Amino acid sequence: MMRISFLLLALCLTQMERPVLAQSISESQTLAKMSASAVAGQTARKSRKKLTKKPSRKKAVEQVVAAPVAPAQEAAVPEAPVQTVSLAKAITTGMDKVPAKNLFGAHRLPTDQAPRAIGSYANGCMSGARALPIDGPAWQVMRLSRNRNWGHPAVVSLVERLAVEAKERDGWNGLLVGDLSQPRGGPMLSGHASHQIGLDADIWLNPMPNRTLTAKEREEIQGRIVVKDRKNIDPNIWTEAHARLIKRAASYPEVARIFVHPPIKASLCKWAKGDRSWLAKVRPYFGHNYHFHIRINCPKGSTNCKNQARASPPDGTGCGNELSYWLGEKPWPRPDPKPRKPPPERHLTLKSLPGECRAVVTAQ
Repeated sequence: MMRISFLLLALCLTQMERPVLAQSISESQTLAKMSASAVAGQTARKSRKKLTKKPSRKKAVEQVVAAPVAPAQEAAVPEAPVQTVSLAKAITTGMDKVPAKNLFGAHRLPTDQAPRAIGSYANGCMSGARALPIDGPAWQVMRLSRNRNWGHPAVVSLVERLAVEAKERDGWNGLLVGDLSQPRGGPMLSGHASHQIGLDADIWLNPMPNRTLTAKEREEIQGRIVVKDRKNIDPNIWTEAHARLIKRAASYPEVARIFVHPPIKASLCKWAKGDRSWLAKVRPYFGHNYHFHIRINCPKGSTNCKNQARASPPDGTGCGNELSYWLGEKPWPRPDPKPRKPPPERHLTLKSLPGECRAVVTAQ
């Protein structure tokens, strides 16, 4: 008789807790999706066993961060509601300790919000992104596995326009397009420090072949380096068509910067005739020897977007002292005669980003 009473009491308590549990599930549904790929792979039997033991907060967060990202779609919310709520709560309380790149890199799709660039190029995020189609009339997107063909509609439109005009007027069969941004921007899992607010795009210096590349080819084909070293262009690879393409991109009024390897800037300075003002936007920088990097100004409607400073070198083109600096020794890292242990890597966290980025990364 006493055993039956205890069973009835437990049943009543369960019924009383259901509304609270349902509310918790609703409030944490978005964050739960981020952990779904880890939970959905478990068997029903394992899920039931784990319900008998409440996981620690620290362990739950570590499980979510280490979980692999689903390749093409988000997994369904698991059937074990108690565990889902516990895991979502752990994510909520531990979010600010997780590298922001893990949070933004887990998303496969953008937010269903108005397009906005939020923050600065190397510290921000993006809402309402648009995908650059992987194949167009004059372009093909490379490295599809990265899922970085997303951007603010303004930069996507600019890339499409540049590709079509380069094919019509500059002797290009089409463009190979590298990274734009992740679906919600933010810090990337690998590679760039910038490209965070959907206003950056990399254009390869390889001409597009006269056929559609396979997915495998887009992963394996390497960008063609057009310089011999950090001071000299390779005349066997560099052509006037490269110069015309970069000039066209820099001439668009919405473009704030074009980043190229120093010998490319030197070649452009020698080649340019007539109005050379567009050269001011073309800036030498490390690592741009097989592609050039386009950065546009903050679009209308992006009220919390911080613009790149206006390009205004003293000589009007950047072909003087600025270029000499980059062709010299000073900006380049020198080998350390006494190698030291590298400092621990520091990651941006959600706290480091603009406050609106929290709503972007947790939006359904």
